[in-house]
Amino acid sequence: MDSVIDHLKAEVRRLQRASRQREPGALARARKLPELRALSDTDLVSTLQRRHCLTAVARELGFQGWPHVLTVLQRADADDFGTLLYPPGCSAHWNVWSAAYEEARAIRSEHGGFLLPYKHQYVIVDQYFIETLGLDPGALDWARIGRDWVRPLDADARHRLCVEAGTCAPAKPAGALKRAATPRASESSATNAARR
Repeated sequence: MDSVIDHLKAEVRRLQRASRQREPGALARARKLPELRALSDTDLVSTLQRRHCLTAVARELGFQGWPHVLTVLQRADADDFGTLLYPPGCSAHWNVWSAAYEEARAIRSEHGGFLLPYKHQYVIVDQYFIETLGLDPGALDWARIGRDWVRPLDADARHRLCVEAGTCAPAKPAGALKRAATPRASESSATNAARR
């Protein structure tokens, strides 16, 4: 997950640099933090520190703060996954929610779909939800992880998907698919069998 974290750190640097240059969009992003909300542009620029930018970027991605980002992206046993994989606009899609992982896994096994984490819960989603994340639901890596983000069969495949998901938010508009050079699951009959 280091490449995702490196990408997020680069986003933090961009936010801090843009804020110092008083770019309105960057200042608006920084002002989402309660402690910076009421400051004038001048005071905000002089007060803004890297820790503020780390927190702002983390919260934009649905995490509580930077330590939460590191916990989720560096540990396989995280118990709170944040909302990275459930951005605004996704609630209109087909979802089945479960508080227990085993129940969610059984539902996904029986009905198909993709098992994703949301904070302390689990959600089974359809291909259109995955497309809204900016990911290709037919990518071979989904079959390699068993369509289970929480306990993937192949951690390297989840890492590759995480890199894509991490680069989707917040800069990419919803629905912007990254299909270039991504093998389709339909290219292998063994892959189709792994979907269920």
